[in-house]
Amino acid sequence: MALADSLAAKWKQRLDEDFPKQSSATKSAVVQWLIGENPERFDEYDKRELALARQAMDYRYRILEQRYLGVGPQKTYQRLMRRLSSLFLIRSKIRTWVSQSRDRYRSVVDVLGEVIQEMLQSDRHLQRQMAWIRECTENSNLRNTLLLASLEEYCLRPIRNQPLLVYRFVNYLNRSQRGGLTQVPAKEMIRMISEEIAPDASENPLSLFDNQALGRFEEEQDWEERQAQRQTVQDEFEEYLGERVEPLAVDWLRLYLQGYTQDSISEELGLPIKKVYRLREKVSYHAVQVFSLKMKPEMVTEWLGTSIKEHNLGLNPNQWQDMFSRLETEEKTLLTRMKEGAPMDAIAKELGWRTTQTMRTWSKLYLAAQEMRNAALV
Repeated sequence: MALADSLAAKWKQRLDEDFPKQSSATKSAVVQWLIGENPERFDEYDKRELALARQAMDYRYRILEQRYLGVGPQKTYQRLMRRLSSLFLIRSKIRTWVSQSRDRYRSVVDVLGEVIQEMLQSDRHLQRQMAWIRECTENSNLRNTLLLASLEEYCLRPIRNQPLLVYRFVNYLNRSQRGGLTQVPAKEMIRMISEEIAPDASENPLSLFDNQALGRFEEEQDWEERQAQRQTVQDEFEEYLGERVEPLAVDWLRLYLQGYTQDSISEELGLPIKKVYRLREKVSYHAVQVFSLKMKPEMVTEWLGTSIKEHNLGLNPNQWQDMFSRLETEEKTLLTRMKEGAPMDAIAKELGWRTTQTMRTWSKLYLAAQEMRNAALV
């Protein structure tokens, strides 16, 4: 408990600095929410696990601070919907489904609201979160605020390089399009399947839900690790932008990652919209062409799951074979040697190329793989 008390004291101090006008009861509730249940677990963590837990708490706090705490109930819900609907992948999937359904007048926000409502009713993690928030405070407005922050954090958890909300939307489609048992074959028997199976009378029964529990645990572990990687990449990229581009680019990036539109960023920074769009072009260029390909390629690809050695540039086996079969002999050699871990200078020497030519070819192949991944998501 000593470590949990130390963490709680630091969060209390930070809340005092960031929200001096909030009541002490509100601050205590927020601290309790951040620390979570079973504070004794911190004493059992090793250095790596503790660092991940701290980054996870910091991520949740920044969500709460930037969008929800101290904001009216109606506005907080609008901010959640705006943040979630700003995700290109989920927005495109919902629009595609709506265009193919009978009711073509529904908006992305309408469908998202239904998905969120279903998650609150059926998702066990969110139900545990609601129960914990009820223990943290009796203030209904603060409960809603903490719940919305928990919802955003949970919906954006990366699972296999996609936000968890995408999978919940697919589940929602499966349930909403299921018409129930309308026809029963006359000559077939309907079997009731138990959630447990007993291989032998002498053996203990096995729960069919064990794999689900294990899957949830692995998802949570994967989320914490990816959040740590994401924060590391963001910190490094912000430092790079501040030194190599301009400090305003860092401000643009932070607001963009919070889900602000270009018009909203223009208002927040007090800049002309043309200047904001120029900042977007600068940040996009440096993110793709310089930082991820030349400065920190291993760190970025590891976080995105697009490394050449382990993930075949994020392509599935069929996509990888299709791309590889269309390459020139030198390009195939380049990718093969990179998968083997050979340094760029050695590959350039082997191919008889300059290092700059090797980097240009590698950049072209990496961006081609990115286009294939994006095309598959549409």
